[in-house]
Amino acid sequence: SRIARMLGHDKFEFEWISLYKFQCRRMDKFVHGRVIFAGDAAHQVSPFGARGANSGLEDAENLAWKLDRVLRKISPEALLESYHVERSAAADENIRESTRSTDFMAPNSHQEARLRKAVLSLARETEFGKRMVNAGRLSVPSIYDSPLSTADRDAWRGGPRPGASMLDAPVAAPAGEPVYLTDAFIGCGTRFTLLAFSNGAAVDPPDGIGVIRIGGEGGFSDSAGLAAARYDAEPGSAYLLRPDGYVAARFRHPTRKALDAALARAAGNN
Repeated sequence: SRIARMLGHDKFEFEWISLYKFQCRRMDKFVHGRVIFAGDAAHQVSPFGARGANSGLEDAENLAWKLDRVLRKISPEALLESYHVERSAAADENIRESTRSTDFMAPNSHQEARLRKAVLSLARETEFGKRMVNAGRLSVPSIYDSPLSTADRDAWRGGPRPGASMLDAPVAAPAGEPVYLTDAFIGCGTRFTLLAFSNGAAVDPPDGIGVIRIGGEGGFSDSAGLAAARYDAEPGSAYLLRPDGYVAARFRHPTRKALDAALARAAGNN
C-alpha cells in the first residue's frame, strides 16, 4: 500500500525488491581539535536533489582556503571554527529540504498523502501545481549567516548579499574575447578578490588581493549590462569576494579603511 501511495496507483508488478535505508543526520561539531570532518563523514542526507555530493564539494571549498591560511600562519586557528558555523547550517538546510522531498514521495501520514494526491492532480493541468511537485529539489548554494561577513551599510535593491555565493554573468576580457565572470574570478587564484564596477577602480585595494574591474580602461566589458544588473551595481560599487566565491562585503563607494576592516574580518584577523 505504501508503494501504491508513492506511485499514485496500484497497477504495477514487482520485478525486483531490495532493502534500502538512508539517514538524515549530522555531527554536532565538524571540527574536533586537529580532526576536521567533511562530506558524508560529517553529514548524511537522502539521495534526492543531488545534495550529498554537492554539499561535500562545498565543504571542501569552504575549508580549503581557511586551512591554507592557517597553515601559512596568516590567519589564526580560530578561523577554522567558521567552517563548522557555516557548513553545519548548510547541512541543516540540506537535511530539511531532503526530508521534505522524502516525505512528499513517501507520505508518513494521511494528511501528507492527501496533500501529495492534490498536488499531483493539480500538476496535470496547472503550472503552479507542477512547481509544487517535490521530487528532489536540486541543491543550491547556502547563504551563510557568518561571523566573517560584513553587514551592509548601504542600500541595495538586489545582488548577492554578504554570505551569499557570487553570481555569474557573461563579460568580455580587455582583449575582447567573451568570458564569464567566474572565469575571471578563478584567474585571480586562491586570494580574496575585489570586484569593482566602473570608477570603483579609484580605490586602492588592500595588498595581496585580486582585482576584477568591470568597465573603465583596461577592465572587463559589460556591454549587455548583465553583470551590473545581477549585482545591482552602480558606478563605484564593489564586492569583496572570499577565495571560495562567497561575498564577504559590498559597498556603494568603498574606502580603503572599510575594505581593510572587511578583509580582516573575513580572514579571521579582526
